[in-house]
Amino acid sequence: MEQISEKNTKTRDLVLSLLLDAVGMMSFSIPFIGEFADVVWAPLSGFIMAWMYKGTMGKVAGVVSFLEEILPATDVIPSFTIMWFYTYIIKKN
Repeated sequence: MEQISEKNTKTRDLVLSLLLDAVGMMSFSIPFIGEFADVVWAPLSGFIMAWMYKGTMGKVAGVVSFLEEILPATDVIPSFTIMWFYTYIIKKN
């Protein structure tokens, strides 16, 4: 039963990560307005990242996600998906 729950969590986190990265990239696609949208999305992105991935790594990833969203032209970096990959693939091994 625990294995099924872990698989569901892993899949849920991947889908959420892909969706949240898409939201972050959408603001990049709107010239001029996108950078202003990042002012709202950046802190929200950092908070969500720290909430999704607990502990020190989640907090560090939250700061990185915030910086990635607030800095110009870095919206194309899929920070949520990278953190998912680190958490479920690299860290597990």
